[in-house]
Amino acid sequence: MTHLWVRAEQRPNEERVGLTPEGAAALIAAGIRVTVEESSVRAIPLDGYKAAGCEVAAENSWPQAPLDAIIFGLKELPEDGTPLPHRHIMFGHAYKGQHSGRALLERFKTGGGTLYDLEYLVDEDGRRVAAFGYWAGYAGAAVTLKTWAAQQRGQECPPVGVYPNKDALNAELLAELDATGTRPRAIVIGALGRVGTGAADLCEAMGVTATKWDMAETASGGPFPEILDHDLFLNCIFARPGTPIFVPREALSAQRNLTAIGDVACDPDSDYNPVPVYDRATTWDAPALRVATDPVMDVMAIDNLPSMLPVESSEDYATQLLPSLLTLTDLDSGVWGRARAEFVKHC
Repeated sequence: MTHLWVRAEQRPNEERVGLTPEGAAALIAAGIRVTVEESSVRAIPLDGYKAAGCEVAAENSWPQAPLDAIIFGLKELPEDGTPLPHRHIMFGHAYKGQHSGRALLERFKTGGGTLYDLEYLVDEDGRRVAAFGYWAGYAGAAVTLKTWAAQQRGQECPPVGVYPNKDALNAELLAELDATGTRPRAIVIGALGRVGTGAADLCEAMGVTATKWDMAETASGGPFPEILDHDLFLNCIFARPGTPIFVPREALSAQRNLTAIGDVACDPDSDYNPVPVYDRATTWDAPALRVATDPVMDVMAIDNLPSMLPVESSEDYATQLLPSLLTLTDLDSGVWGRARAEFVKHC
């Protein structure tokens, strides 16, 4: 029997989950065994999973799970160097030259396990079957606007946290923007995708005018001086070979209106980073990295943005992913076969 083991997330500020109780019930009805770990932080309570018929395991006990179990989580595993013998479904961040990703692949090679990277679960046409993109864009735009509002106060962006829903986030941000007496001009690149749509929707909700660019506007390969004419730039492009540079390092000392960048895609250690003015992800405690002072420029690059709205983002993502999870009984074909081929290629 196929056995899906839903692990607790171990990364700070990570309350999301990729399977809802309703989804778990559907898997069990399809003959898939489901174990859910206890979690001190998961946004969706354990009671619903128990009622759905899931087995319950201790928090962070997945290393002792049966070797035939498929371990399902979202964000990174602890970087302790231990071999990984299980099959894992997660965001590995390992295929675009990331240094931590290389170490992760070595752990799989040593342990004999397999990574089914959620970022590379694609259909026959290469389109991702599930993504957190919309809520990443929505939250990323919000934190970037918070960064800009803090600049108007002569400050840097204060810490951010989890919100019970988007209405609470919107109310807080609207008050901060109203206190400035004005609104910035924003540009969203990747505006037609999930991430860009979320970013543009947040801007609209806040009364912020957003220029919307996508592939047609960036096909020339740059440079793109228009970006520097805006107050905010929201990068919502999935970095890959051939992605142009949107904000080069020389922009830091150039004459510009641009003071806040939201790199929602957040690939600072990738070889394809289109915003090479910063070199590390930012955190919930320090959401924006100041990369220039004359004139000021701050970069927001939090890499688990949807966790700010964990209930909404979990329910949305889990709904998208469930049809693929229902095919876990056949890991050799479909989305799972393609994901395994990607893992083998990069190993």
